[in-house]
Amino acid sequence: MIRNEGLEDGLRLPETETSHPANPIPEEPAANPEVQVTPSTVNEALSLLSLDTSTPSDSPSDSDGPSTPSTDPQVDLTIEKLISEPTAGINFTGTQKAQSLLKTVAQSRRGSAKRVVATPSQSGVTDNACCGGGCCFLKLEPDHSEQWGKSLKIPDNDAFRNLSLTLGGLSLTSTLTNVISVPDETIALSRLTSTERLPIKSTGTHPPSFLTPHPPHEVFSARIHHARELTKPGAEKRTFHFELDVTDYPEEDGNVDFVVGGAIGVCPANSPALVDDLLRLLSIPTTVWDRPVQLKTTGGRWPTIWGDDTARHLVTTRRELLTWCSDLQSRPPTKGLLRLLAEYAGDESEKKILMYLSSAQGQAAFCELRTGPHVTVNQLLHAFPSSKPPLSHLLSTLQQLMPRFYSLSNDPHRSCIKGGETDRRLVEFAVTMHEMPNWKDKVRTGVGSGFLARTADEVIASEKAGLAPDQFDIRVPMFRGLMSNPLAREFASDGPMLLIGAGVGVAPFRGFVQRRLKNANCANKVWVLQGVRDSLLDELYSGEWGVHEQEVKRVVQSRRGEGRYVQEEVRNQADLVWYVINSVDGRIFVCGSTKGMGEGVESALVDVAATKGRLNRHEAEDFWKQKKECGQYVSVSGHHSIG
Repeated sequence: MIRNEGLEDGLRLPETETSHPANPIPEEPAANPEVQVTPSTVNEALSLLSLDTSTPSDSPSDSDGPSTPSTDPQVDLTIEKLISEPTAGINFTGTQKAQSLLKTVAQSRRGSAKRVVATPSQSGVTDNACCGGGCCFLKLEPDHSEQWGKSLKIPDNDAFRNLSLTLGGLSLTSTLTNVISVPDETIALSRLTSTERLPIKSTGTHPPSFLTPHPPHEVFSARIHHARELTKPGAEKRTFHFELDVTDYPEEDGNVDFVVGGAIGVCPANSPALVDDLLRLLSIPTTVWDRPVQLKTTGGRWPTIWGDDTARHLVTTRRELLTWCSDLQSRPPTKGLLRLLAEYAGDESEKKILMYLSSAQGQAAFCELRTGPHVTVNQLLHAFPSSKPPLSHLLSTLQQLMPRFYSLSNDPHRSCIKGGETDRRLVEFAVTMHEMPNWKDKVRTGVGSGFLARTADEVIASEKAGLAPDQFDIRVPMFRGLMSNPLAREFASDGPMLLIGAGVGVAPFRGFVQRRLKNANCANKVWVLQGVRDSLLDELYSGEWGVHEQEVKRVVQSRRGEGRYVQEEVRNQADLVWYVINSVDGRIFVCGSTKGMGEGVESALVDVAATKGRLNRHEAEDFWKQKKECGQYVSVSGHHSIG
């Protein structure tokens, strides 16, 4: 173990029995697991159901789509066929019928529904996926399939089958109640007059000027100076490193600048294949995809990012709006979208299914659809091919495509290159490509990470061909991120610092170490615990932490050797943790690409405080709470790399 007196002299960070390279990230489930519920757990859940739903909500819903009006303040769901027709992803073992299978857990007295769970121990299965509109409190109608009439003609296509909808005894003559209204059409597209011109840039390389993220500045077109893949072939996830030239980035008021631990926002584009597919699904002629049109909105911020809430009159193209302004794949479907598709469905069976998902009777099926793997707009249109809503009405229902934020992985005040007579300033960041199952192509990428991965592959190919940055001229649309980022806000130029990172979460700490090692007063005052899966495949930035890398960094690997997570190494380095957090200006930063990693490290830190400080569990938790409030302990996740 580490001795405090040795730390002050800057001794090497010692090997411990759990010091080996790896990734401590507890993997998020690829799909929501089924919740196994027995009659005994149903009774337990019923005894715990004591929600106060009388207080009206004054907080906004998690979904922009209208929610189903409540018909009953309690959940009263009766299912006749427990084994043969499971509802909402909950399977029952045994023969007893059960009521109140869905329990909505409110996050506050406002009654805002955030989770649909079976038992307290299984909470989080659908965390942050429920629409939040309170529709889980609905009284759902029993399944009386034997009384229903003319049968449906189920859509015969892979996209529909992949949805795995539970329709029970739904038929064409089924009575549906509390069907939501068709969303308002707030957007209009019309032909340009002969005097109007199209003031836009190339659709494929840069967003239109009206996408302004931080008025009055537009999105900056940053030339890529260099890009490379950080992971090796065989790694579970691909991670890329980018270097962007921001020498000509416009100055802002208030002496705002790129800082260590800061972030940049990247405005991603939907893939051209996805946009083309959607335009074809809507039966829009190819001759008008890129034809300038007049866009009018009745209000709101769309199609800007953070513009004023006001009506707009713009000139654009259909392809441009779908490429840069509308989220086609990263948001779960809303009832508003399903109701819109139902309104324009020409096939009576498809219309009935979509109406069912928008009704009280289809609430369980809707929750199952929404809380499962994300369904894209394109998949819904493939699943219900007779539905071809007007593009303007569809755009009125879709949500804004938002920027993705990435923490800087370098010291922006240090990184520059010689370019003729002037120095070129660079900012660097890393991104891990996020992949998930897809009905059509088996795997699809995230919007932001997929956009950057495609860009990186293009740069790497150009560099292999011997082209210089100014020759291939590939760019990334970006802007300087908010400086309220806690990594930037709490970075101290002096005092000991322990940096705990997992996966690509270690990227911003590279800039921390660069800044520290160039300051003689801070030598031997920074340590890094890095978690990876396999150091031979995905140890990021190996050999790039300065000449003292072996002294300041320990790598913990979860998929090689015995396999350890970084939180286990935190417990082994208890002396180091206790020394840093109790030193003047001491800081401990935790950064991981999953929420679970941060929770695991925090639990380990509590154990350290309890042991070294001789505190009970409650006192140890309060100790770290106080350290967090004063900025000595900072933990962030999910902000820097995946999207």
